[in-house]
Amino acid sequence: MATAETLRALHVPGDPVILPNVWDGTSARVVAEAGFPAIATSSVAMADSLGYADGEETPPDEMFAAVGRVARLVDVPLTADIERGYRSPPDEIVRRLVAAGAVGCNLEDSDPATKELIDVDTQAAFLRDVVAAGDGEIVVNARIDVFIRATGAESSRLDEAISRARAYLDAGVDCVYPIGLMDAEGIERFVAEVDGPANITLRPGAPSLQELAKLGVARVSLGGGLHIAMRAWLDGQVARVAAGSDPSDFLHLDG
Repeated sequence: MATAETLRALHVPGDPVILPNVWDGTSARVVAEAGFPAIATSSVAMADSLGYADGEETPPDEMFAAVGRVARLVDVPLTADIERGYRSPPDEIVRRLVAAGAVGCNLEDSDPATKELIDVDTQAAFLRDVVAAGDGEIVVNARIDVFIRATGAESSRLDEAISRARAYLDAGVDCVYPIGLMDAEGIERFVAEVDGPANITLRPGAPSLQELAKLGVARVSLGGGLHIAMRAWLDGQVARVAAGSDPSDFLHLDG
């Protein structure tokens, strides 16, 4: 049975859990059938698949219903990217996650509307309340948006990310996620100084999966990368058909 404790135990520094993020039933099945021990959703990919823009534009009922459809199809732990919780109070966030079948979540520390960072003490208090409401049933991955929001001087961003990570770990979260941190030296310092499980995105220009393991990372995700690649492929094939090309070399019409 998929449980939060099962997911929590997969976060091993130096032997990270790999999470190719999904967005619907088909992508979830593909990842599960490939043998990955846990499934993660991507908020940007799910929003796009539901017809909405990223940034909490998706009605929460639709997002949690989509999470529920993924959970129904897999028998491994599911963690859901729910942006900053869709303006819901912590107890409602946890209730919706549990009802959907998720045992974990990502929560961002910037305002989806303004793109500005939330005050660190305010965010830590919010995360503490989510952890308390979850009572061990939800693995909380605290996303740190210092790098993607380009907050403050570039030279101070790593210090700010480390400070926020420590505050969030003190609040009881299970993992910290400095999204946008890509250089090996910065990742190594972040991992060493936060003294807790760290999540890094696997993407072009970042260290390889093997290098991330050597740096002590405990969780590696692909974010919206798979969905972006799929969309690029689909755009290209549709353009070929629109231009009059024969689709027989890539279409499978036996279903």
